[in-house]
Amino acid sequence: MPKARPPQLDSPIVGKVIKVASRANTRLYRATGGRLGGNWRIGAGFRKSVPICLLTTTGRRSGRPRTAPLLHMPDGDRVILVASQGGLPEHPAWYHNITANPEVTVQVKRDIRRMRARTASPEERAELWPRLLEVYADFDDYQSWTEREIPVVICDPA
Repeated sequence: MPKARPPQLDSPIVGKVIKVASRANTRLYRATGGRLGGNWRIGAGFRKSVPICLLTTTGRRSGRPRTAPLLHMPDGDRVILVASQGGLPEHPAWYHNITANPEVTVQVKRDIRRMRARTASPEERAELWPRLLEVYADFDDYQSWTEREIPVVICDPA
């Protein structure tokens, strides 16, 4: 049984604020090459900021490009993402998009790369999860708030 998710996070206004903030963050990030909007400083990221990348997927229904600013962990030539959606019971839309079409574009600062996204195997997730918690400890809270196993996504060079 998951721990209770803070009820204020489920307010309809929170979802709207997140959408507006994500769009603004994406525009700032693109305009400045990640100089603005390139670090997350909320929650566990307050003292030690967490790097943000822009993930562009193809909408599984629309076929249009969809971009999301996401926390990430660099891992050599790979980029590691977490489909946490703040511990909500459903996977985020971008995760559904990559399961339908794994060809993505990842922008880290000014570096834009074509990549192929995949869900980490159980063994890979077990190895990566503790490292991800070192980057952003709140992922552990998010996992405790949901019954789903939060997917770890590996973006490999295409």
